[in-house]
Amino acid sequence: MRHYRNGKDITQRSRNVMVIDLFGLTAEQVQEKFPEVYQWVLNRVKSERENKVGGTKDSITYAEKWWLFGKTRNTFRPALNSVRRYIATTETAKHRFFVWLDESILPDNMLIAIAIDDPAILGVLSRRIHVCWALATGGRLGVGNDPRYNKTRCFETFPFPNTEDAKRGNIGKLAEQLDAHRKRQQDLHPKLTMTGMYNVLEKLRAGETLTAKDKTIHEQGLVSVLRQIHDDLDVAVFDAYGWPQDLDDEEILQRLVDLNHERAAEEARGLVRWLRPTFQNPDGATQTTFTDTDKTKPAQKAATAKIVKQDWPKELPQRMVAVQSALLRHNGPADAKQIAAYYKRAKKADVAEMLETLVAVGSVRQLEDGRYVAFTGEAAA
Repeated sequence: MRHYRNGKDITQRSRNVMVIDLFGLTAEQVQEKFPEVYQWVLNRVKSERENKVGGTKDSITYAEKWWLFGKTRNTFRPALNSVRRYIATTETAKHRFFVWLDESILPDNMLIAIAIDDPAILGVLSRRIHVCWALATGGRLGVGNDPRYNKTRCFETFPFPNTEDAKRGNIGKLAEQLDAHRKRQQDLHPKLTMTGMYNVLEKLRAGETLTAKDKTIHEQGLVSVLRQIHDDLDVAVFDAYGWPQDLDDEEILQRLVDLNHERAAEEARGLVRWLRPTFQNPDGATQTTFTDTDKTKPAQKAATAKIVKQDWPKELPQRMVAVQSALLRHNGPADAKQIAAYYKRAKKADVAEMLETLVAVGSVRQLEDGRYVAFTGEAAA
């Protein structure tokens, strides 16, 4: 049983609903270990999945694996391994803001989930420079023509700043204040919503007169304090880029486009500025940094990189995720021995069992030569 959040839980108030998540388990394992859960899903899901079988491969797969979610997000789950929280934003919303979610929370498919627990990243995403980029590169959707956050266009192409630890630490500190302030005020006032607070904040910036309802939200949300945190964060982020504070949106976008082109040229030379190097580049196969200013150092060869071993998890679901993560990190097909080498005290037989289970649930494919590869059709962020 896992807590679950969708877009409305983020923009309004959390409903505190939970879902059954059986990822990493076969139907037989669920029946044996969790018979009550098995009966619940059997009675409510199996027949519905079977009735919806059409001519597509996906519909047949969903029926065969009826106890699992239609989309298991098996490439995103390893990205949440070893982080205690992650960044989330709604795909479509009037106001673009980002929040922390605990790693135990399962995100709805209409949430954009970013598997990073670095507060400096949250801070950069939350302020004007990134929001300006997201509005320009994303689309619009719905009756209200609300902005849509497309992770491929809005996040993956966005050039983050290079900055020293002191400036980065200041951004992170302000980002933590921002997230804590909003959550604290919502805890104190159960009817207070994120949309309500940002509606009032927008009116304050525009110099509009607040209605009686707005004034209530202003007092409950301490929206002037919220505004000050955002303003301080803006100053810190502009400082991180080394840009003047008075740039208009067009000037911001031009500078971001230029910086995007610079980063593309760097990557062509072998410098990749990973946001989460311990996961994205764990063996140091590519030169990597968020803060490094050396643009000339050649990339290290992957063949000479050493594997940095992690602890082998004790619980079955975590072991499933660990094996999946190692397969994604491994550059090419791998056997059980090669995957076991990524973890301390991992037995080849245990890894082989995990691989067979992952094949059974459709998360991993076994090649004719006996080695395994992970399916990578879904993005990990």
